[in-house]
Amino acid sequence: MSHEMTVKKLTEITAYQEGSVVSSTIINKMSGTVTLFAFDKGQGLSEHTAAYDAMVQVLDGEVEITVSGKPFQLQAGEMLIMPANEPHALQAITRFKMMLTMIKS
Repeated sequence: MSHEMTVKKLTEITAYQEGSVVSSTIINKMSGTVTLFAFDKGQGLSEHTAAYDAMVQVLDGEVEITVSGKPFQLQAGEMLIMPANEPHALQAITRFKMMLTMIKS
């Protein structure tokens, strides 16, 4: 399946929804995924682990990401690598959008 060859603004692909977390998968391959997320203020993901390294790029707003018990506050334009098998969680400080890139090889 070929992808439509158009330019898109990352912050406009996934819209905020009140009281919700919204996601849009941009790339889904055996070798990895790229997913956009929009979190309403106060929303989050509880602590979990992943078998692969993941890179978070904050596109809008502000989030606190905790990796192995250490908190990191990120805002638009910043990124963080979450190492494989390390417990991590996140909490939206404001509404925020992020791109999550996971490489499986």
